[in-house]
Amino acid sequence: MRLANSRAVFTALLFTLSSPLQAGEVQVAVAANFTAPMQAIAQAFERHSGHQVVAAYGATGQLYAQMQHGAPFDLFLSADASTPAKLEAQGQGVRGSRFTYAIGRLVLWSATPGYLDGSDAVLKANQFRYLAIADPKTAPYGLAATQVLAQLGLTEAVQNKLVTGQSIGKALHFVASGNAELGFVAMSQVYQDGQLKSGSAWVVPAALHAPIKQDAVLLEKGADNPAAAAFLTFLQGEQATKIIQSYGYSR
Repeated sequence: MRLANSRAVFTALLFTLSSPLQAGEVQVAVAANFTAPMQAIAQAFERHSGHQVVAAYGATGQLYAQMQHGAPFDLFLSADASTPAKLEAQGQGVRGSRFTYAIGRLVLWSATPGYLDGSDAVLKANQFRYLAIADPKTAPYGLAATQVLAQLGLTEAVQNKLVTGQSIGKALHFVASGNAELGFVAMSQVYQDGQLKSGSAWVVPAALHAPIKQDAVLLEKGADNPAAAAFLTFLQGEQATKIIQSYGYSR
């Protein structure tokens, strides 16, 4: 009994102390659309806490598959709400830890300035060779892109022009490299502080697709990790919120 009590006290102390003397590491699986804000948040968190963040980026479905094969993640920042809920139901996510950290926006983007005029005109004209999207089976932003095409009545018209990337990061690469004239990407990839960083774009009206609600969840591996608990708290705080909003997300 004394040994059990001592271990309980020691665990409690780990959670309450967060100075560099108790610095730890948190491994985070992050949806590819959130790469840029996550990098900024991780830097701010490391300065604040002394803990180190090790992030792995990819499509939500790919990251989920890695978890089923034993990937050692403490936290999961998904691009949807359903995958974290499924992990929680399966006992792989800690109940009560799940929350919405961001609501994403979809953008049609071209690396060429002036190619898009801020509307869907180029998409409807259908004079391009290739349109990049993320895989709708594994990437929520890819699913949202197919919903937009369906709403606009363009699914069949562009079917043979689609270039599909495993993640939204790959879809961005197809367009940035010139392999596709345009593509559906996350706003966070091409905008910052409300300004388009390069190229030209059409910000897709939110009414054209289901809300891209992005949830985070603490995984069972991270349940006793003070660095993971500290990062979850930081992610919900004011400093992280400002970073998230600067990339075009809402909460």
